[in-house]
Amino acid sequence: MRLLLTSGGVTNPSIRRALVEMLGKPIEDSTALFIPTAQYGHPSCTPEVTLRSASSDWSMTALGWKSAGLLELTALPSMEGERWVPWVEQADALLVDGGDATYLAHWIRRSGLFTLFPRLERTVWVGVSAGSMVMTPRIGAEFERWTSPEPGEGTLGVVDFSLFPHLDYPDFPENTLAHAERWAEHIDGPAYAIDDQTAIRVVGEDVDVISEGHWKRLE
Repeated sequence: MRLLLTSGGVTNPSIRRALVEMLGKPIEDSTALFIPTAQYGHPSCTPEVTLRSASSDWSMTALGWKSAGLLELTALPSMEGERWVPWVEQADALLVDGGDATYLAHWIRRSGLFTLFPRLERTVWVGVSAGSMVMTPRIGAEFERWTSPEPGEGTLGVVDFSLFPHLDYPDFPENTLAHAERWAEHIDGPAYAIDDQTAIRVVGEDVDVISEGHWKRLE
């Protein structure tokens, strides 16, 4: 897949232009599925938060898509694949919201979505916070709030770097660059600290930063 890994979503014109380039056509001509699953694994998320994230004016579903639907991964094991797999394969973008990255990774695997990844070569994965972190090899103890029932199960490791989101976010006073640098000391491999005006774009082997804000690569 093509990955647009963000901290806060499509929050500025630069990230929006990157999304359009990755889609290869206007958003108005593209279809999307919104995945809220990560929210159910995070203690700060409530049903009200989940509804707002899916339907508010600032939601990723409100970018002007030709059509947008909701895909709940926890429901998929109870459905026949022949029903839901075409929904995923036909979508131009998967909009994957934040919450708990470990919980999200568990359900990406258990739902069967992970097995589809090799077939989604043209699909754009737009992650927000945990929806981005789930693609990394590890997230660090600071972000591990949910424990998987599967021993040793972690995030997906689709990319080879880790992410520290919401850098300098006003409501998260602990998310300073100094904190991110301490976090990175315990992360095996490269990492990026990014604010809500920044995204990491991954297309094949190419990785670049799209930003109208603040970010830092951490070794």
